[in-house]
Amino acid sequence: MNETMVCAVGRVATQPVYRETASGPSARFRLAVTARYWDREKNTWTDGHTNFFTVWANRQLATNTAASLTVGEPVIVQGRLKVRTDVRDGQNRTSADIDAVAIGHDLAWGTSAFRRGGKQETTVSPPRPEPDWETPPEDADTARELTAERAAEPALLT
Repeated sequence: MNETMVCAVGRVATQPVYRETASGPSARFRLAVTARYWDREKNTWTDGHTNFFTVWANRQLATNTAASLTVGEPVIVQGRLKVRTDVRDGQNRTSADIDAVAIGHDLAWGTSAFRRGGKQETTVSPPRPEPDWETPPEDADTARELTAERAAEPALLT
C-alpha cells in the first residue's frame, strides 16, 4: 500500500479534543506549521506562510496526547497525510489531516519529562545476560567487582 508519510514540526494550535468511541479512544488537534526564512534586507528571521493540519491520534496515542499537549507547545508529528476536497456552502474546500503514528515535544525549544503511561500492570522480566563486548579485566578482583555491580542493578521493567 502506498501512503504518504510526513513529519511536521510546528505548534499545537487548539486544545486536543478527546473522545471515547466504539473503536477506542480518539483525539484530534490543529497543528500550525510556519515556514521561517532569513530576510537579507532586514537582517532577521521572518515568518512565512502558515499551514494548518488536523492531527488525529487513536488508541493509547490519543490518551497520551490529551494528557500531554496544550496550546502553543512545540511538537513533532509523524503520520500519514490525508488531503480531502469537499464542497461546503457551494465552495470547494481542501483540508489536510495527519493520522499520527508518533507525536512528541520538540526539544529544540525546551525540556520534557517522560512518564510511562498505559497499562497499570508492571511485570519484571528476568535479567538478560549482557553481551561481552568489552575486553576482559586484567585481574580477577576487578572482574568480581564488575559482576557484583551488575548483579546489584535493578531489573528493567517492561
